[in-house]
Amino acid sequence: MQYRELGRTGWKVSAVSFGAWAIGGTWGNVKDDESLAALHRALDLGVNFFDTADVYGDGRSEQLLAKLRRERSEKFYVATKAGRRLDPHVAGGYDKQNLTAFVERSLKNLGVESLDLLQLHCPPTEVYYMPEVFDILDGLVKAGKLLHYGVSVEKVEEALKAIEYPNVKTVQIIFNIFRQRPLDLFFGEAQRRKVARARIVIFEQEGIDVDLVEHDLRDRLIAALGRPA
Repeated sequence: MQYRELGRTGWKVSAVSFGAWAIGGTWGNVKDDESLAALHRALDLGVNFFDTADVYGDGRSEQLLAKLRRERSEKFYVATKAGRRLDPHVAGGYDKQNLTAFVERSLKNLGVESLDLLQLHCPPTEVYYMPEVFDILDGLVKAGKLLHYGVSVEKVEEALKAIEYPNVKTVQIIFNIFRQRPLDLFFGEAQRRKVARARIVIFEQEGIDVDLVEHDLRDRLIAALGRPA
């Protein structure tokens, strides 16, 4: 397994992480014993970064990661997300009361006193223009509830706005053969600011044959990921 520095967090995380959406049961029936076996196998193979959210199985995914922590002694990091429990999912819901409640719930689900990394879960674009939201996150860090925070975004515009806030440590953004705008417009600026690009999705759709990707595109992907050709 290869490891890379995750922005300004001070962590060295595995180049391949474990996306824990499916083990929450959102995509169909899953068995917790099989999910836990997959988590253990990931650790065995050197994975030390796990991505989840409070809405993945309504907390089931977080709870499985808590069980993994109880059963293993290795150090690993968990990035969870908050915001999608809002109904309706509107910018005004990203207030101190709601964000604090979401964090407390994830702390309980994960069985920890402080979250490794909290990411806002694809909030409405307006949120990125609300400095008070990021002030709330700063307060949660000062209170010891979070070690770091970042954002999960749907648009390059949101990513660029988010990294204007100095304590945003990570940006999770979709990047694959079909969605190339982050490479042209975002990655360079994120690298300049030492903001980690968490969970870059290279090939999201099934059935993609890597050999069909043009050489120029492959070279650009390799350069973006910092891998030797």
